[in-house]
Amino acid sequence: MDELTLAVDTRSAVPPYEQIRLQLVDALKSGFFRAGERLPSIRQLAGDLGLATNTVGRAFKELESEGFIESRGPLGSFVGKTKTLGRRDRRVRLNAVAQNYVLEVKRLGVDSSDALDAVRVALGSR
Repeated sequence: MDELTLAVDTRSAVPPYEQIRLQLVDALKSGFFRAGERLPSIRQLAGDLGLATNTVGRAFKELESEGFIESRGPLGSFVGKTKTLGRRDRRVRLNAVAQNYVLEVKRLGVDSSDALDAVRVALGSR
């Protein structure tokens, strides 16, 4: 099986723990991990990403509260039952995409009217 690759964009308006959570949800939903499979440790992921263990721990805690993973104390965290993409995840992803779009619009020096027009065109509503 391929190796799990996570990345955190420090320029993103989306907090690092949320970026990690979303990427892990993608990996879980895509079947990268099987139900019951052990996940990499919080410490290992934090080290690989150059982040504090608390940051990765928060992502794991969120995933556990959503039922995606189960914590088994010193044994580690394991994949729970596969879930479908929920309303919260769709909203969080939409907000993340919108925030990144706004950052790019600002970098380009485009005004909000032109930016919104571009979105309407892309959505086919114009």
